[in-house]
Amino acid sequence: MTTSAPPGLARFNAADRADAVALLCEVCASRVWGVAVAAGRPYADVDALLDAADAAMAGLTGGDLAEAMAGHPPIGRPEPGDATSAREQSGVSGSGDEVRAELLELNLAYQERHGHVFLICATGRTGEEMLTALRHRIGNDTGTEREIVRTELGKINRIRLTRLMTAEAEDTAEAAEGER
Repeated sequence: MTTSAPPGLARFNAADRADAVALLCEVCASRVWGVAVAAGRPYADVDALLDAADAAMAGLTGGDLAEAMAGHPPIGRPEPGDATSAREQSGVSGSGDEVRAELLELNLAYQERHGHVFLICATGRTGEEMLTALRHRIGNDTGTEREIVRTELGKINRIRLTRLMTAEAEDTAEAAEGER
């Protein structure tokens, strides 16, 4: 039995190259990643797209990862008006003042130590869970942390891509507008 592609995937496959890359750069700020994923079109299904996204993530250099991380605000401080970060970090909003204060303090210490924001796939995690991960990861060496970040970025990209590719036309337009 043949199934048709989800509406978002069909539109993505049909988009011109520049529009596809621009859409992907909203998912992940690494232009190299966006170009690599767009080059693999058309995708037969979302799983094939996710596999390509994972392969592109695995091939990113340190500079490409830095570019991707630059598109992520610190945990507990989503950019005003950024619906994606606010949704992904919603677990922090239910946390107490002490947890939020420690997240801020350790985020700054982490950034000083590693040279970039603490990045974690926050979807479905509480503020306390993210704080525990931050406490654990702050002591990692930068090389180890870079590979953990690569894995976390991959998880974030998969969630964002799945959401985008399976959205209906109206939802996709609203999501793209709200996530800018």
